[in-house]
Amino acid sequence: MEGKVALITGASRGMGASHARTFIEHGAHVVLADISDEAGEKLAAELGPNALFVHHDVTDPASWTATVARGIEAFGDINVLVNNAGVLGPLAKTAELTEEDYRKVCRINQDGVFFGMKAVLPSMERVGIGSIVNISSIAGIAANYGFPSLAYVASKFAVRGMTKATAIEYGSKNIRVNSVHPGFIQTPMMVEATNEEGGDALAEIPLGRIADPVEVSNLVLFLASDESSYITGSEHLVDAGMLAH
Repeated sequence: MEGKVALITGASRGMGASHARTFIEHGAHVVLADISDEAGEKLAAELGPNALFVHHDVTDPASWTATVARGIEAFGDINVLVNNAGVLGPLAKTAELTEEDYRKVCRINQDGVFFGMKAVLPSMERVGIGSIVNISSIAGIAANYGFPSLAYVASKFAVRGMTKATAIEYGSKNIRVNSVHPGFIQTPMMVEATNEEGGDALAEIPLGRIADPVEVSNLVLFLASDESSYITGSEHLVDAGMLAH
């Protein structure tokens, strides 16, 4: 990752923080973008001079413009984007899901990915190389695990489709776009959703355990790096075999 300038959303905790640590360990400059200022500033200070925290709302195009500009000013053109920010939303059945909750989930999980790609693509075109890694979910591959709402499933399927469309459009520009589909990962969002550390979900996991976030970060690192130079438009499962059933 030497010479890479990465922007990671949702970087203050969970998988985003793990991605940031992993990238820094491998020589990247990283813009940590999140709405959680205290945690983000603390992590940036821990990671050192190659990390910069920026308060950022992924649902706001103006915030994207400002965040990208801050990153470029600090480290140079951005050539890696990890669209990691996301929310699970309410655990509601379709007929019980409010319009407000539906739109909130889609604004963050789906619109945020679109705004992010739109904001960084000009920078990647300038330098003639780029890698975008969009974090989806196993719920963006199959909608048969019950607990996510229709809004979450819809937004994560959308991320998968937008990834493929953008990969086709920008392949000739040497810009690669891939999606990552985690299963059950030990993050605050998963714990909040299940109120436990896996619970009955363990019965659905062939490897029989919840993943550490770094097990996702290692794949994200590979896709962000030039080691994956012939991989684009693809979805990549990190689910311990859950969808092998």
